[in-house]
Amino acid sequence: MNATTHETEIVADPHVPLVRIIREFDAPPAKVFRAHTDPDLIVRWLGPRGLEMSIDHYDCRTGGSYRYLHRSGGEEYGFHGSFHEVRPAELIVQTFTFEGAPEGVALERLVLEDLGGRTRLTVTSLVDSFEARDAMVASGMEVGIRDGYERLDELLAA
Repeated sequence: MNATTHETEIVADPHVPLVRIIREFDAPPAKVFRAHTDPDLIVRWLGPRGLEMSIDHYDCRTGGSYRYLHRSGGEEYGFHGSFHEVRPAELIVQTFTFEGAPEGVALERLVLEDLGGRTRLTVTSLVDSFEARDAMVASGMEVGIRDGYERLDELLAA
């Protein structure tokens, strides 16, 4: 696979308890959107390399919900949430909960911007406090995000 790797920008906002992730992909928005909504594709790229992923359910539509698991070395990490608004090739608004810290629900907004056959993805993840945001950043999320987007580059190039 000969995928181009783009830089993933991860910024903790100094004024609001949110993390902003910006990343470009060499694929049109419809293709990037499908990779975020099709469970058969999601298991091929979401999360860090070396973790096995399985999906309990994934109903990516306005009013739908999801739950998936990552596994490694006998450990299991669950995640779940609800889809609040889904607009094909444009927008996904969802909640995100790591089951290891169920009180830390994030509201996430994923926006896809058409760059003429390429896509800029911007994700904002809002939590209820700066402490929760800092804990999320300290959790190692950066590795999972960067690995996942590199794997998504590979999938989109295939």
